[in-house]
Amino acid sequence: MTTTILFTVVSLSVLGLLLALVLYLVAQKFKVEEDPRIDDVEAILPGANCGGCGYAGCRAFAEGCVKADSLDALYCPVGGNDTMKNVASYLGMEVAEKAPQVAVVRCNGNCDSRPKTNHYDGYSSCAVMASLYAGDTACSFGCLGQGDCVVVCNFDAIKMDPRTGLPEVDQDKCTACGACVKACPKFIIELRNKGPKNRRIFVSCINKDKGGVARKACAVACIGCFKCQKVCPFDAITMSNNLAYIDYNKCKLCRKCVTECPTHAIWEVNFPVRVPKKEEEPVVEQ
Repeated sequence: MTTTILFTVVSLSVLGLLLALVLYLVAQKFKVEEDPRIDDVEAILPGANCGGCGYAGCRAFAEGCVKADSLDALYCPVGGNDTMKNVASYLGMEVAEKAPQVAVVRCNGNCDSRPKTNHYDGYSSCAVMASLYAGDTACSFGCLGQGDCVVVCNFDAIKMDPRTGLPEVDQDKCTACGACVKACPKFIIELRNKGPKNRRIFVSCINKDKGGVARKACAVACIGCFKCQKVCPFDAITMSNNLAYIDYNKCKLCRKCVTECPTHAIWEVNFPVRVPKKEEEPVVEQ
């Protein structure tokens, strides 16, 4: 009995050593030499692993930077231009500076302007709600208000406003990682340039219905009236499918479109408060 046990232990030990040796030889044969610079570049990155760069995480992005011939197509939205300059300096490359961006919510239909027509009583998720039906208001394009964008934000930069039922973005916390953009099933969130002095103008609506239908569903919807396009002196506004869109690369922030919009669907952010023009007093002849 003792001899059998001893033989079993020795056999298993020898078998284990043989398998370990085989695994070692296989690992040595197929091992991939990794560029040590990847570790250094990863250390420069913020470590958010948000995927906003288009890679699975910071290490994958670092590997992409090391292997790239140019950094022009690579950008870390969390670290921004300073981080990319540090990466470029370490790799002995140059990188063009990019305009910082921020997420904007292109839906202005709050509870008052876009009243509910039914009550959703399912699982609290925009994705689930969108897969079931068009929404609980007459506008099939607007925000569903379940907060999927809030859940995916790793930077606490977006909150649901209980008063309006819409998400609000904190521009100081937003890193433009794009997670909320991907999470929104209605595609109402867009990354746009922050603009000079953080000022920007955009159409806060994506309703593509004709004017009368859109206005009936939401009091602040874009009705495709072309008025904003006609007054824009910089050809920054295009009309497509009854909806206006402002190209932030062409917009010079003159704000003519804002005052021209009859439904107030165009938003101006971080501008000084407009001072009402004083009416000229009539001249009385004496």
